Amino acid sequence: MGSGCLKVTKYFLFLFNLLFLILGAVILGFGIWILADKTSFIAVLQMSSPSLKVGAYILIGVGALTMLMGFLGCLGAVNEIRCLLGLYFTCLMIILITQVAAGLVIYFQKETLKEELSRIVRNLIEKYDPLNDDERNLQDAWDYVQTQIACCGWTGAKDWESNEILINQSMTAYPCSCSNSSKDFQVDTGFCNLDVLINSTAAYAGWPVHQQGCMYGVEQWLKDNLGVILGVCTGVAVIELLGMILSISLCKNIHSEDYTKVPKS
Repeated sequence: MGSGCLKVTKYFLFLFNLLFLILGAVILGFGIWILADKTSFIAVLQMSSPSLKVGAYILIGVGALTMLMGFLGCLGAVNEIRCLLGLYFTCLMIILITQVAAGLVIYFQKETLKEELSRIVRNLIEKYDPLNDDERNLQDAWDYVQTQIACCGWTGAKDWESNEILINQSMTAYPCSCSNSSKDFQVDTGFCNLDVLINSTAAYAGWPVHQQGCMYGVEQWLKDNLGVILGVCTGVAVIELLGMILSISLCKNIHSEDYTKVPKS
């Protein structure tokens, strides 16, 4: 490879690693957001499922590692240090294989994940209590989901018939966040009372609520954004492959290691 091509490869790899450094920061930030978020559907999962917390910590670790790799790649490319380029190539290959393996696990375990999610939400609905301050963040997050998606329960409003408080009230109240009535728009948490006689009973079918379950809204959101998700995943994989090709090409064409090029502190 001529010196001109070598320089072009070197600076292309430097720019690539600069982008990789930014990508690592985005992944790191996403992991932190999952742990810190208290007002969306992510909060419901994060507070109910240990697996999502583990996933968030993995994202933080991967993001930090990606940023470190981007830094090492920039340093190795600009200073033409073969050992750093080789280390960079190896780490990038391991990350790419891990991402592919994780994608395959999620794909083949999607029904199991769906069942776990259903169990989490049904348990939340059954134990929902506006006076329980210990679960306030979790319950507020679920109310937010129902309000934003305009849905009720997981598979439908009938899920709320298992709620202990509503059973004790003979179904004469309903979750305010499920309401499709304009008079309840200012109240999006807790229970609202039906206009019925004292000691009478009711059923979910008579509630002024959305009948569609939130499961369908979440699935629709995933379908609507599937192209974006696949596009991002494909783009990341292509960038990683490009980085591997550039790094191994540059590494092969650097004839000798010169550690005097390493910047001195």
